Amino acid sequence: MIKESDLKVLFDSNLIQQEITKLGQTLNKTYGDEEVYLICVLKGSVMFMVDLSKHLKMPVKMEFIRLSSYGSNFASSGKVNAVDISLPDLNGKNVLIIEDIIDTGHTAKFLVDFINLNFKVTDLKFCSLLDKRVKREVDIDADYYCFEVDDKFLVGYGLDYDGYYRNIPYIGYVEV
Repeated sequence: MIKESDLKVLFDSNLIQQEITKLGQTLNKTYGDEEVYLICVLKGSVMFMVDLSKHLKMPVKMEFIRLSSYGSNFASSGKVNAVDISLPDLNGKNVLIIEDIIDTGHTAKFLVDFINLNFKVTDLKFCSLLDKRVKREVDIDADYYCFEVDDKFLVGYGLDYDGYYRNIPYIGYVEV
């Protein structure tokens, strides 16, 4: 079991909030006063989506889905498990998928493909707090992200280890 004392701080709370504020400003310029559906991928993205939404000036609707792709031993399984993916009618809507981290890209691609297959949205963008390009296995990128990260196992600010440490206000890593 990892202890919080084992974590090294990668991004402190102040830096996270600064980057989220900048991202919010960018999204405000992008969408203006158009309505946007924020699709939050549970559970890891909740803190990010809530903090980001506080900076958005346009009308937003929040939806939540639950996907899973992590296996064991600090690595993604590469398989996406759609635990709960019920969504309202998104036809003709602006959709912004909110994710905590995009690494292998399997979850991102699954969700983008799912929305494109089931809806004719006006605009579909992918927004991630963290972008771990070094682990990408699928040809997909985040349209928006706050930080690019190296190949470290990260916890805190929504990211977990076996369900723990999501509540830590910073993002830390462990040496594995």
